[in-house]
Amino acid sequence: MRFKVGMVFQYPEHQLFENTVYQDIAFGPKNMGLDEQETDRRVREAADIVDLDEALLQQSPFDLSGGQKRRAAIAGVMSMQPEVLILDEPTAGLDPRGRIRLLDEILAYKKKTGATVLLVSHNMEDVARCADRVLVMHQGRPAMLAPTAEVFSRAQELEEMGLTVPAVTRIFMQLRACGVPVGDNVYNVRQAAERLTALLKGGGRDAH
Repeated sequence: MRFKVGMVFQYPEHQLFENTVYQDIAFGPKNMGLDEQETDRRVREAADIVDLDEALLQQSPFDLSGGQKRRAAIAGVMSMQPEVLILDEPTAGLDPRGRIRLLDEILAYKKKTGATVLLVSHNMEDVARCADRVLVMHQGRPAMLAPTAEVFSRAQELEEMGLTVPAVTRIFMQLRACGVPVGDNVYNVRQAAERLTALLKGGGRDAH
């Protein structure tokens, strides 16, 4: 079971311990009993998914930047190719550009492998960018389980539980309150751009 479920903790760079980045990423596949050729393939494939340059593989993981350490640690879990990948606040402490880059890499892994990805996060922008379905926990109990759009349409309930909807959703809620016909269920920048483009092309008619 431990090879079918991969866990990336909140600060995955604390999981690094080997002499080189290559050895760190290879640790899991080796413990799975894979041969050297397959281990090497998985190391390089995982490093490519998280955009770690091959030249970094022979460096000490402790010489990497913060973002590189994060990606190296995540690659170490991805190299085992788990059926379920669980990530606990993977973007914690990253700047906006680093956060978007890492989330895109996680989505690329999901698309490439077909694995189930469980993302634990308080950041609603991260959730909106990645999730197909959202489970909201409140006081240790499940409060909502629904497609992302449906969850974010219940903004008032989320706020009562101490959560917020994405900033772009709040902006569009305010636009609707002012009578601008932008439609509903907008929770990421791509959707926002599509709605505004349709509204502008339609001369102000309802963009939904």
